[in-house]
Amino acid sequence: MRLLQRYIMGELLRVFLLLVAVLTVMLVFLGLFQEATERGLRLAQILQILPFVVPSMLPFTIPATLLLTVCIVYGRISGDLEVVAAKAAGISATQLLWPAFLLGTVLTAVSFSLTSYVIPWAVSNIERIVTQAMEDIFLDSLAHDRHVSDASRGFSITVHDVQNRVLKDATFQYRTRNHEQVSVRAAEASMRFDLEAKVIRILLKNARGTRAGGDTLAELDRTELTFPLPESLARVKSRHMTLEALTRGVQEMQLTQRRKQTEAAQEAAMLLMTGDFPNLTGEQLGVLQGEQRRARNQELRFRTELHSRFSMAASCLFFVFVGGPFAMLQARRQFITTFVMCFLPILLIYYPVMFLMLNLSKNASLNPLWAMWVPNLILGFVGASVLSRVVRH
Repeated sequence: MRLLQRYIMGELLRVFLLLVAVLTVMLVFLGLFQEATERGLRLAQILQILPFVVPSMLPFTIPATLLLTVCIVYGRISGDLEVVAAKAAGISATQLLWPAFLLGTVLTAVSFSLTSYVIPWAVSNIERIVTQAMEDIFLDSLAHDRHVSDASRGFSITVHDVQNRVLKDATFQYRTRNHEQVSVRAAEASMRFDLEAKVIRILLKNARGTRAGGDTLAELDRTELTFPLPESLARVKSRHMTLEALTRGVQEMQLTQRRKQTEAAQEAAMLLMTGDFPNLTGEQLGVLQGEQRRARNQELRFRTELHSRFSMAASCLFFVFVGGPFAMLQARRQFITTFVMCFLPILLIYYPVMFLMLNLSKNASLNPLWAMWVPNLILGFVGASVLSRVVRH
């Protein structure tokens, strides 16, 4: 029996590694094409991000590839009547499936590690390379046109020249938080994109500023101006965060909610004490309540992402639990037919239910602690039903 199980495990590994390599390469090229199209990357930048795109694709390719693998291996050995021969020798179908269950368990741990640690590391490196590329594109545009402006953010940059990433005779016009228009002229200025702080930092040299109306500001030599990064770079998606960052994010959002709730209660009490009843529905309380709601939504998003990582990683094991017994039942069919018959219901039921649970959990309609496991429980029920038929017959 051990010899047969080792043989099956060897076949599973051989087929899986071949299939996952082929499928990952295909998806990597699609991912690279999308990144290059969206962000205008050159060939050099594409080659730089290539090693980091591969681990980002694996969590999406592993479950489906594993399902195809068990359909091929168990469909073939069942079609060759090896399952019948093993049962005649006193080896149950469940024992033949143990190598697949073991591989599914290992790949569950691998998928969880990829989504929780490797992908955030890879995405941070991709963003670093893309940020550098955007800096180069921005400086090239500035060197060519001598002027860049963003009306939506209220700032513009005009330069006489760009030499070695240094802006020469640069003029910056921008709006302050008080909506004052400020103009700053610098003999030199250096610029860099700060991903951690989500800002563009501009260090001025020999600079002087003026407000609208001609009021002269103080000397601004060695002063640093900051502007927000483009939203596409500044926004960090929850699926790109590490497990520790998500846990920390949940705690921070809970603290923010309590703080805003306390501030709103204090503001309401002050209005009641002063008899300022009309402002109980005023702007200040509305702002505090809005910030509290945003913190709550962010907390739900982080919680849902945390629990979805465990459940989606475990899908490897549940795919095997369905695919292995099903392939044994469909012994006389072609493996691709077996795979389509098995994977099509997963596409039509498993993934829609998973996305439904994601949305309901993010909207606080369901608790993600159990909601994210509903799709796997459906697979588990189907797998148990199919396995019982295999064991009986």
